[in-house]
Amino acid sequence: MLTIDRKYYDDCTVSRVTVFGFQCFFLELPWRENEKNVSCIPEGTYTAFKRLSPSKNMEVIQYKDVPNRSYIQIHLGNFTSQILGCQLPGDGVKWINDDGVPDVTCSESTFNKLMELLPDEFTVTIKS
Repeated sequence: MLTIDRKYYDDCTVSRVTVFGFQCFFLELPWRENEKNVSCIPEGTYTAFKRLSPSKNMEVIQYKDVPNRSYIQIHLGNFTSQILGCQLPGDGVKWINDDGVPDVTCSESTFNKLMELLPDEFTVTIKS
């Protein structure tokens, strides 16, 4: 249902995301052999679901059964410094904070659109 087409870079991973004709981008950490908190998750097909995150005090989208990982989420944010293995949605990719790493823009409105379009549980396919 949600398709993520990735491009890998040395300092981040940027993806084009498509769901029901809606397109946006995801920002992730670079591929670092699936190491916790420093790597994007492996390519594959996963089940994801909406839930309330007590630590973020808001709804997030969480992945199930990511090998050797837990609490992998799609949540608000713009910069790789806000990621511990999760994915940040945005409507565009640009340099915002002068760290030399691409960022995503308009994360909150993009996340809200995804929440509106997606059911409570769905399939995610990640590929390059």
